Order: sequence, then structure tokens, then C-alpha cells
Amino acid sequence: MARRVFFSFKYKKDVSRAMVVRNSWVTQGKEAAGFIDAADFESLKRQGDQAIKTWIDGQLKGTSVTVVLVGAATCGSRWVKYEIDQSKALGHGLLGIDISKIKDLGGETTERCGEIPKGYDFYRWNKDDGYKNMGDWIEKAAKAAGK
Repeated sequence: MARRVFFSFKYKKDVSRAMVVRNSWVTQGKEAAGFIDAADFESLKRQGDQAIKTWIDGQLKGTSVTVVLVGAATCGSRWVKYEIDQSKALGHGLLGIDISKIKDLGGETTERCGEIPKGYDFYRWNKDDGYKNMGDWIEKAAKAAGK
């Protein structure tokens, strides 16, 4: 059975970078959660904070590891913080991956805001060969959480 993973990221700033990571996971036959298209996201935002929390909580169900995709604005996102807190409460494995050096749709890169979640393994997508190694990173996080 494929491991189902929740990907946490700052939507507006890093969605194209996050899609690179997600697509690499899915093309390897794995399941991803935590993705929503722009129109659905805007509709959800208009429904208010509780609707966003309910959506996040629903996406976290059935997952065992949360991967925080860290770009320039991730550290300041209250929704990423909520996703990390909920993942900890559920006993999920956690890890961070720097996605700032993945080129966006305009061919630009950024600087990452830091290493989150604090106290968990942190990797760099480009330098640490994320496409090849992400599965091992996720399994390591899952085992550390007893999943």
C-alpha cells in the first residue's frame, strides 16, 4: 500500500514549486494530500477560517507524514503553522524540505525563510536530490513517529 502524505506549503508564494514536488511523488505511484486548485482555494477562503480548518483536518485524515515545503514566506503562514500543529497532535511523521531553489513558472528562485518544522529533519530539494530521495526521507519520518 502506498503511503499517503500531506504536503504543507504557502499557497500563493510556492504553489508552482510545490507542484514539482507533488508531481514527483505522484509519478512514483504515491498518494498526495493538501493540494487544492486556485479557484477552490479562493472559494474556501471566502467561507472563513473554520472552513479552512475543516478542509485541512479532512486532508490530514488518512495520512501518516506531513512534509512542510519551505519557501520564502512559509515560516509566516498561520495555515502552515496550523497544519504542523495538527500533524503533531495526530502523531504524524514530520519533515521539512527547502523548495526555494526550484524555479517557479517565471524561472525565478527565492531564499527560504528558515528551517521548519523545528526539531525535525530538514532537506534541500535540489542539493539533496529530492526526486530520488524524498521517499526515503518520508519513510524515515514515518518510522520516527511509529507509523
